[in-house]
Amino acid sequence: MHHNDAPNLDPRTDITDLYIFQNPDDPTRSILILDVNPEAPTHANAFDPQASYEFKIDTNGDFEAEIAFHVLFTNINNGQQTATLYRTTGAVAQGTGPIGEVITQHAPVSFTQEASITTEGSYRFFAGIRSEPFFADPTGFFNNLQWSGKDFWAGKNIFSIVLDVPNSALGNDPQINIWGRTMAMVNGVPTPVNQMGRPGNNALRQGADTNTTPPSQQRERFFSQYVATFQTFGYAEAEATKLTLEWLPDILPYNYVSATGYPNGRQLTDDIADNLVEIMTLGKMKDDLVYPHIDYLAEFPYLGAPYQL
Repeated sequence: MHHNDAPNLDPRTDITDLYIFQNPDDPTRSILILDVNPEAPTHANAFDPQASYEFKIDTNGDFEAEIAFHVLFTNINNGQQTATLYRTTGAVAQGTGPIGEVITQHAPVSFTQEASITTEGSYRFFAGIRSEPFFADPTGFFNNLQWSGKDFWAGKNIFSIVLDVPNSALGNDPQINIWGRTMAMVNGVPTPVNQMGRPGNNALRQGADTNTTPPSQQRERFFSQYVATFQTFGYAEAEATKLTLEWLPDILPYNYVSATGYPNGRQLTDDIADNLVEIMTLGKMKDDLVYPHIDYLAEFPYLGAPYQL
């Protein structure tokens, strides 16, 4: 389900969702979205100026980043905050912070209903508060799948980073793996504090620390835990093993020449909760009775205007 499952985490670096999908108006481009700060601006009203907000892209199937986009923010000054977007390639992409080529800088963060969009060359960039795109009935999940039909996240906001990039910026091979990561300063050291790839993974990991463990190490560390989780749903060991190979590591596969949605990337309207329900009930149940929001935009940045709370 929704990924904001770290109550002790600074909300500014608490990842809620990751999306990537083909630009609906141009198949040669892709949209990348990283959402943080659940129920904004209740707990935090800006991005963390000491953090690095990152899209990590594996281009060769080794679950290490060969391409990365990093976004860093300034301190708030007179109610204003700006962002710098970096892109880096090669082994350096496994690093963090201000590394690689500067794509755009001094991009204004949007704190109002109006979306401030920055265009630089072949890139478009947005960062700021927007309407929460995720939809599900968490009460039903915690009540033995007895659905209330109520969307807990309706009418709420998040802080979002949205990129519109040429597919070529994602690598030469259209089949990639992507995950989002936030790095924050802990005792003066840049430290991974949250991570997300495949949506719904947090509902399956049963204590496995995929939030801070690099994808390349997750199968070695958590494989048996995931197999055991799938077996509790009623899957035989062989099928549980097959599902574990799909869900570990916690990365999101995406082929940029395809316009289909999840599990090929993730579109805003993809019903992740229904997918989880089907897995957890071995296909006996397929609907949590909650449906996509109606305020998504047809154009960049695609997320609806924030609610005035």
